[in-house]
Amino acid sequence: MQNFKVALIGNPNCGKSSLFNQLTGLRQKVGNFHGVTVDKKSGVVNLTDDIKVNFIDFPGTYSFYPTSIDERIVVGTLACPLALMDAWEEGEKYDGILYVADITQLEKHLLLFSQIRELGLPMVLALNMADIAKESGLEIDLDLLSKKLNVPVVQVSGRTGEGVEDLKQELANVLAQGSGDFEFSKNQLNYNFSKEEKKIAQELQVEFGLPTEYQAWLWAQHFEWLPFLTAAQRITIKSIVTADFDGLKYQVRETMQRFEKFGPIVKQTLTKAKTEEETFSDKVDRLVTHRFIGPAIFFALMMLVFQAIFSWAGYPMDLIEAGFGKLDEGVKALLGESMFRDLLTDGILAGLGGVLIFIPQIAILFFLISILEESGYMARAVYLFDNSMRRFGLNGRSIVALVSGGACAIPAIMSTRTISNWKERLITIMVTPLISCSARLPVYAVLVGFVVAADQYWGIFNMQGLVFMGLYLLGIVAALGAGWVFNKILKTEETSYLMLEMPVYRMPLMRNVLLNVYEKTKTFVIEAGKVIFVISIVLWLMASFAPGDGMKLAEQEAISISLEKKLDEGATENLIAAKRIEASYAGHVGKFIEPVIRPLGFDWKIGIALITSFAAREVFVGTMATIYSIGSDAEETSVIDRMATEVSPDTGELIYNRATSLSLLIFYVFAMQCMSTLAVVKRETKSWKWAMIQFVFMTALAYLGSLFTYQMMS
Repeated sequence: MQNFKVALIGNPNCGKSSLFNQLTGLRQKVGNFHGVTVDKKSGVVNLTDDIKVNFIDFPGTYSFYPTSIDERIVVGTLACPLALMDAWEEGEKYDGILYVADITQLEKHLLLFSQIRELGLPMVLALNMADIAKESGLEIDLDLLSKKLNVPVVQVSGRTGEGVEDLKQELANVLAQGSGDFEFSKNQLNYNFSKEEKKIAQELQVEFGLPTEYQAWLWAQHFEWLPFLTAAQRITIKSIVTADFDGLKYQVRETMQRFEKFGPIVKQTLTKAKTEEETFSDKVDRLVTHRFIGPAIFFALMMLVFQAIFSWAGYPMDLIEAGFGKLDEGVKALLGESMFRDLLTDGILAGLGGVLIFIPQIAILFFLISILEESGYMARAVYLFDNSMRRFGLNGRSIVALVSGGACAIPAIMSTRTISNWKERLITIMVTPLISCSARLPVYAVLVGFVVAADQYWGIFNMQGLVFMGLYLLGIVAALGAGWVFNKILKTEETSYLMLEMPVYRMPLMRNVLLNVYEKTKTFVIEAGKVIFVISIVLWLMASFAPGDGMKLAEQEAISISLEKKLDEGATENLIAAKRIEASYAGHVGKFIEPVIRPLGFDWKIGIALITSFAAREVFVGTMATIYSIGSDAEETSVIDRMATEVSPDTGELIYNRATSLSLLIFYVFAMQCMSTLAVVKRETKSWKWAMIQFVFMTALAYLGSLFTYQMMS
């Protein structure tokens, strides 16, 4: 069995990810490209009985002149000659390129193709969107195009799977036989250097022993950031590339020349039935991108998302809760009374169950966002809100990060690499965590029920759903407001622009949507599960033990109070459990910070949850589940029921009344309680400075907002 590594490359919106899913299915994994936090999808496929290929799905790229960090990954990888790969620790050798182009946008997508071809790597060209091409009346002469470009060409559809088997066979032939019928070193699309360009390229080629002049030219253009170059090599290149080197002029010259070369080829090989009819996408865009109707449609879609989260998730959530209840009973019946059993049931299972119950809501959120992306709507949202975003120091592409932030701030912040303007990118990074993410869902789902009853409706709308949407809107308003402030403070001389290709509208491919939901939900469960597992154990230990004879004294005090007040057996056991927690290490920590959070309406138990949820927001519910499970009737009631009946020992009033619950909701809307997000912000900005500024301003906003809310409501 021969093993090969193939890079999957193409322009944004070319359907590359759909084709990747067709090729790999569930046999894919997600990691990161070396040295950066950009997602790296890979999948292994047996093309034949003798050939196995590991496909690497690269970020969408327009050309070898990158305007974003994502695009730099492609250029940085391919600009490194194979001879230098061994010296570059982070380098990976690729045996071939599978280039994906949208057949309906073929001329635009051949720019990057022609640049990669000049590196002499074995390639196969996959013309995607075959189904849409047929609907549009597009016809292509594959044999003539293959001859003109001197590469194998296969027409495929990433949506339907049409042509995928032919593509596998063609790729297998190229990998097994090398050039075969195609001499990849021969290329009529090669760039014709000017005299001054050729002089620089040849000098660099000789100096570093590079295989082609074009590879040397890429070094001249990008030597300041190419990741595999050493400091000494950069100095040498800088001495060859003189101070009057006008990189932009040369980029424009190369781009224009390449279009002049492959433009006629496209005209010869691609024909379209003449029609004057307006396309379906044009008709829909008249409404979707309308100045007034467009935003109304956007907010209506967002309302649908939030209503669906509550309306569709109820039944599966009940099943998960019942399942954990049965599991808890089974473990207690199987294991005798012991500290290990209490750790397992009151600690680990209570903590995990308190969060995993919200998987249906999170899956629904990812499902609906994936539908919007797959259909082509999100590109319209970028265009629609570009002008509005600029007023707040943002960019039209910022809307992708803000909407993605509704799922998770980490990939949303990473998506800002497509924003070329430094100031707009930084502001987007700083405000994105204010958008309510899926990690807040469990917190909202618990607390909203204490603010508004489940059976309350406003017309046809469930009031809990409306409050839920209100929390999201509050986060959006805060994000825009913070963006406006940062825009006034930060200064830059960079110009800003939006370059965007509008994909045609298409029915979302359920295969891609469900794969995305599966991957994102699995990541959420695994990442949250690891954190909650550790914190649940620590919390159980802290809540089960106390300094000195604290636990024994707490029990004696509880029994004394019980005898004095003549409490029944159940009330006595609950009082003992409450006194034990208060005397425990966890109780001491909560009591220590209680004076600071008391003005917000929070007691020491909530304080414990605030501290632990700095690891991840969703840990709040797991923490409360762990704390409230340490009582005699914990197995008979859910964490929500326990919180709903919790009363203050001082006043006898409910702890989670409307004022406290709303105050806590406001705190979690604004607070930066996610260490992973802070780490990503540091990674993306290359400085702890911006991460700390973000943490301080969000925490201050959360405290003041919560303080104002509680004092006004109480």
